Amino acid sequence: MVSGNKRSRKQAPAVLQYADSERNADQYYFGGLLVPDPFISIGFEGEKIAFLSRLEIGRAGRESTFDTLLSLEEWNERAAGEFPGRKTGPVGVILLFCRERKIRRVRVGPDFPVGLGFALRESGLEIEVASGMLFPDRVSKTDEEAKAIAQGNRCSAAGIRAAERILKESIISGNALLHEGRRLTSERLQFEIEKTCLEMRAVSMNTIVAGGVQACDPHCKGSGLLRPHQFIIMDVFPRVMKTGYHGDLTRTFLKGHASDAQRDLIGAVRTAHETALERIKTGVRGHTVHGEVERVFAQRGYRTENRITGPVGYIHGTGHGLGLDIHEPPRISRGGPRLKTNMVVSVEPGLYYPEIGGCRIEDIVRVKPSGIEMLSKLHYRWLIR
Repeated sequence: MVSGNKRSRKQAPAVLQYADSERNADQYYFGGLLVPDPFISIGFEGEKIAFLSRLEIGRAGRESTFDTLLSLEEWNERAAGEFPGRKTGPVGVILLFCRERKIRRVRVGPDFPVGLGFALRESGLEIEVASGMLFPDRVSKTDEEAKAIAQGNRCSAAGIRAAERILKESIISGNALLHEGRRLTSERLQFEIEKTCLEMRAVSMNTIVAGGVQACDPHCKGSGLLRPHQFIIMDVFPRVMKTGYHGDLTRTFLKGHASDAQRDLIGAVRTAHETALERIKTGVRGHTVHGEVERVFAQRGYRTENRITGPVGYIHGTGHGLGLDIHEPPRISRGGPRLKTNMVVSVEPGLYYPEIGGCRIEDIVRVKPSGIEMLSKLHYRWLIR
């Protein structure tokens, strides 16, 4: 996509984005302003520029970190005059700005709108797509970002505690759990978790409360009746409204009596979790940490295999990055990279066998040269009589 123009090769590309910042983490990271509609932002020679409508530009002056705010209406009018009947909307604005600033090359993220990219390229603008993160600095978190993630995890923990209280108050009636005279469901606990997070000004979407066989599918949200004597996985990953950063915390509970097989399984997951926490520090590969977790499970006889009904055992990675997105680099899994100081990652080993149940334990940590900084806090007591 890059031509052979020697002069343009020497020029560092401008960073170009066209996205809303409520869903696009790069756009929010760049300007610190939540806007529900797509808008143009450009980073060039240390300057952060945004084109915003009358609806947003005043607020942006008070809330954003942009250096220069330009009126979208004025630039649309200018572009219409410069490119009559040919270039309208974001294409014309971007081309006109790049022409005036003598920008010949831009770098965009992998999720840049394809149609807009083709239109710009056909008009002579050179486009390169970032091979990794558009802003690589996002992978390491500042102290302020770490505090925001910790707040997200406080919301997660509060939600799980609220659901745990209901489990404690419930009574076993045959093959059902009753709370205040009604049979307890995944949806009831999901509501309680999400309400608690909302009271703390965080939004929890797709909250997982999955019991029994459903808990053996790691991303199954869970639905219907919760049963006694079965594992119940609660995985809560809210987004804090004020900062946009996420928490992510998982605990497994069982209401009733646990079998020996269930006790052994959750003991193995807890040991694997502790092992991973002990291994993580600056310079250690995510691949190595994941391998240590696999070793713990293998030594205890837990096999990962494909059955006719689906995969069982340890069927996912040990962790992922966390921040403005719920899943960010790096990955703690096979082939995972070396961990750098101040990366924030999840640690979430799990085992899944339909005949026993599914169990996962997750915490969030910040990588340090000598080990980890815990960014989540919640007890590991799992058995509720």
